[in-house]
Parts: sequence; structure tokens; C-alpha cells
Amino acid sequence: MTRSFFLAAGLAALVVSASAEANAPSNRVVAANRAALREPSGSGFVQAVQIYPYSDGALYRLFAAPERITDITLQAGEAITSVAAGDTARWTVGDTTSGSGADKRVHILVKPYAAGLSTNLVIATDRRVYRLQLESTPRAAMAALSWTYPQDELLAIRRQREAAEAAAPVAGGLAVDRLNFNYRLSGDKPTWRPVRVFDDGRQTFIEFPHGVAVGEAPPLFVLGEKGEATLINYRMSGRYYVADRLFGAAELRLGEKRQSVVRISARRARRGEMER
Repeated sequence: MTRSFFLAAGLAALVVSASAEANAPSNRVVAANRAALREPSGSGFVQAVQIYPYSDGALYRLFAAPERITDITLQAGEAITSVAAGDTARWTVGDTTSGSGADKRVHILVKPYAAGLSTNLVIATDRRVYRLQLESTPRAAMAALSWTYPQDELLAIRRQREAAEAAAPVAGGLAVDRLNFNYRLSGDKPTWRPVRVFDDGRQTFIEFPHGVAVGEAPPLFVLGEKGEATLINYRMSGRYYVADRLFGAAELRLGEKRQSVVRISARRARRGEMER
């Protein structure tokens, strides 16, 4: 065996050992925590309050100092389920509230006994879980921190949009005295079964129940004189289908193996209703 062979073998063993250490479970935990950690940012401060955007599973850094209290402010109306700190001997953790009614807010107050301490804090509420990484320094202490809630804001915007769509008229210029409600619904009774069908002599409107998801909306087929089904064009307006035509019979179909079918039939034919 040559000396170069032993050097190469030793180097290979070191590489394998380093690779195994890098892939050790404990190192993966450290890497995951590091990736999830959110640090204070200059743009995140409003006056002396650090505001983090809330994300489930994230860790939030909090810097504290002896003889200084840091205020952790929760969302208005949020109620504590439990609070747990890793080191309760050298950290003081308490809570209080401010405001009343819908504006009542919980404040978690933390203070270290000395600099150079590190622990974690978990706050569970009736809405979410906060996970914080606490660090104590000789002087630098965050006066307060709180969160914004992007998911709540998106949900509120979506609900406002849905409410606006529901309140908006299905079409403009409809003459109420010309509306025809002489349609009959038959067949299956899925959750998306329409509650009403009517026309204005030019367009047909199919009204679905409140809360029907977009993914549940069935395609619309018009039935010909021989029972043949033809997929027609229509548009959605809030919870209505609007077809720019009249028909004598149509079907709403959804599903493959167990297909739900709801038939729409005109009770009284009018000129121009039947497609030839």
C-alpha cells in the first residue's frame, strides 16, 4: 500500500463522517428552526412595537433585558388557553388585559432575571399558537411586539366580496312584470340543487343556494327535441347562472360514477323557447 492510498482513504472517511454528521437528525432540527425563525426588522417597527406577520409554524425572536418588561400583545378578542416557558426559574412570565368587549386584548409580559439567557415561550389561544424564541441582552429590550394576520385579512376581503356579489343585481334593466317563473325542477337533490329558475323573455336565470362552492357548480346542458344534450354557454353572476337564451328543457349534471342530475323543465312553452 502506498502512502497516497492511505491519505485518500483517510480523506474519504472524513468526508463520509462529515456528511453523516450534517445529516444527523439533530442538525436537521437546528436547520429547520433556523429557517423558521423571524427576526426583528427595521421596517417592522411602528414606534417601539415590532409587528410580525403571523404565519403558522414560524418562530418569533424576542429580545429582552433585566429590569425591563416586554409586552406581547395578542389579537383583539383572542383568549388564552395556556402559556408555557422553557425556563420559568430565570424568566418571569405574566399576563394582563386591556380594553373591553370586542376590543379586549391579552398582553403577555416577560422579563429575564439576567443577561445572556435563552429560552422559548409557547402561547396557545382559542385561535392559534404563538411560538417565540426569547433572548436576554444587557440593555437592548423590545418594548412590545404584536402581529398582523394576513390570512384573516384575506378571509375578510373574500367575505366582503361574496356579500357584495350576493347583494348585486343579477342583471340590469329587468322588467319584473315580464319575468317568467314557470319552470319545474326534478331529479336528484344534491346540495347545489337550484332554488329557482326564471327568464325575462330573452335570458334564463338559474339561482343556486347560498354557500355553494365554485367546485360544486355543475355544467348546464340543453335538451333537444329528441333528448340529445348540448352543453351551452352561460356565465356566473354571484350565485346565478345566466344563459343568453331560452330553452324548454335542460339538465345540470355533476359527477362521474355517481352522477347527480337535476332537470329543468319549462311548464308553459312560449314562442322562441324551444330550440330547433
